[in-house]
Amino acid sequence: MTAAVTRDDAVVELALRLGDSALILSQRLGAWCGHGPALEEDIALANTALDLLGQARMWLTLAGEVDGRGRDEDALAYRRDAPEFRNLLLTEQPNGDYAQTMTRQFFFDAWHRLVLDRLTRSHDERVAAIAAKALKEADYHLRRSADWVIRLGDGTDESRRRMQQAVETLWEYVGELFTMDAVDELLARGIGCDYAALRGDWDAQVDAVLADATLVRPARDWAQVGSKRGVHTEQLSRILAEMQAVHRAHPGARW
Repeated sequence: MTAAVTRDDAVVELALRLGDSALILSQRLGAWCGHGPALEEDIALANTALDLLGQARMWLTLAGEVDGRGRDEDALAYRRDAPEFRNLLLTEQPNGDYAQTMTRQFFFDAWHRLVLDRLTRSHDERVAAIAAKALKEADYHLRRSADWVIRLGDGTDESRRRMQQAVETLWEYVGELFTMDAVDELLARGIGCDYAALRGDWDAQVDAVLADATLVRPARDWAQVGSKRGVHTEQLSRILAEMQAVHRAHPGARW
C-alpha cells in the first residue's frame, strides 16, 4: 500500500490485518487439539481457536465485500500466498511448549482487546459491529491467558524458567503491534485506531501481569516488523502449506 490510499482500500487492509491475525493464531492454537496438558485445557484451547476463526470469517468477509474482486472468506483464506497475508508476526510464531503458547496468547490478547475496544467506536458501522461482537470473546481470552502467565510464572522453578524464556523469545515481536503506516494514519481518522497510542495501556497491563508472575520484562526495544508489507518469517509458509493443502489440491470441491 502507498500513502495515496482510498477509504475503501484502508478498510480492506484493516479487515485483512485483523482477519489474518485471527486466522493464523486460530490455526496455531488448533494444533494443540488432542495434545493439551489437561482435558479442560484441551477444550479451552479449541474454543479459543474457534472464537478466533469466527472473528477471522467476519473480517475476511468484510474485506471481500469492500474489495469487490469477487473473493469470499474462503478465497482469501486459501488462495493467497504468504506475501499477501497481513497477520502480525507474533501470531505465526511456533507453539513451542505451553509457556510459549500462553505467552504469545497473552501478548496478543492484551493488544487485541485494546484494539477492539477502540474499534467499537469506529465511524464505519461494519467495523464497529464486528469489533463489538469480537470484544466479548477477547475479554475472556485476555483473562484466561493472563491467569496462565501468572500461574506458570509464579509456579515451580521449571515453569518460571520456561515462562521467562518464552517472554524473552517473543519480545522482539511486540513492537510491531504498535507500528503505524500510511494506511493506519488514514484509518486513525475515525475508522480505525492509533496503534502507537495503545502502547502505554498495553505496557501497564502487561507489566502488572509480569510482576504478579515474578517475571522480568526484557529491556531491549528492537522489534521485528514487516507484516503490513507482506514480509513474514518462514513460519507462515509452513502454516499455509498445511492449512491450504486440501483446498489447493481439490479446488472447487464440495462435500
